Amino acid sequence: MELIETPCLGICLISPQDGMCVGCARTVDEISRWSAMDAAERRAIMDGLPDRRQRSRRGGRKTRLEDRCQ
Repeated sequence: MELIETPCLGICLISPQDGMCVGCARTVDEISRWSAMDAAERRAIMDGLPDRRQRSRRGGRKTRLEDRCQ
């Protein structure tokens, strides 16, 4: 059995703002198709995750409250 590399951190919560998992930064579609993807497709997604995480972390509670007031 081949082990499949995964970015899963076991923090499985989909953000309603951007539709990405708070833990691994994958979309629901990517998570559901992960085991059926080939290695190149998984690698392409893994390579883009650091940038996704950076964009999704926008300041925590303070920023969420500011967004609500606008």
